[in-house]
Amino acid sequence: MIEYTPSKTIKDWPEDERPREKLLKRGAHSLSDGELLAIILRTGDGTSKQSAIDHARTLLSEFKNLRNLSSAGINEIRKTKGIKGIGPAKAATIMAAFEIGRRVSKEEIRSGDTFRCSEDVYRHYHSAMRDVKKESFLAILLDSKNKVIKEIDISTGSLTASIVHPRELFNPAIKESAAAMILIHNHPSGDPTPSREDIELTKRLRDAGELLGIKVLDHIIIGDGSHVSLAEMGYMK
Repeated sequence: MIEYTPSKTIKDWPEDERPREKLLKRGAHSLSDGELLAIILRTGDGTSKQSAIDHARTLLSEFKNLRNLSSAGINEIRKTKGIKGIGPAKAATIMAAFEIGRRVSKEEIRSGDTFRCSEDVYRHYHSAMRDVKKESFLAILLDSKNKVIKEIDISTGSLTASIVHPRELFNPAIKESAAAMILIHNHPSGDPTPSREDIELTKRLRDAGELLGIKVLDHIIIGDGSHVSLAEMGYMK
């Protein structure tokens, strides 16, 4: 197998070892993380004689893994040490590729779908929400048979807190004639343990829902690899 060095461009490699040709011949599953990332980057930097795979390996070394890279911003990617030639266009391409992956993993909720338990909700939203750097607050609106009407984005907060006003939540619920809802938000820290603010917010929204005749069935907090259901903790009674 050829030794990959910065002095060699990918065109100098044997055809079977070039990432794009390798993918076409053997399938995407046969490529390493660096090779897949090199295909997204497409080109290296002629001045420094670094190939796309040199750039890919440097990025993975800097960010440790694809998951960390997937949550990096454009400026973070562009400022990676040891790389020349990654401008806003390439950084945007990397971010777009990861966002497509997140959207595919979070299959769109369709009207009439059902969630049987908090684990169902967690499985659906975990991959899309676990690496979000700010708290995002969502609500799933349900009909009288607890079937999904639609999903709505309520707010995106700071790194530590998400501010949700009852009117922001219940106005769209009233317009959609929702009978119930499930609340969801993430903890950027990765620890889904509810804070005092989470519990107080849940009680306030639960009580507002009771007054409006819209039942708040659960509030699910998603962390890194785990979740917490406030209904299962007894806060919806």
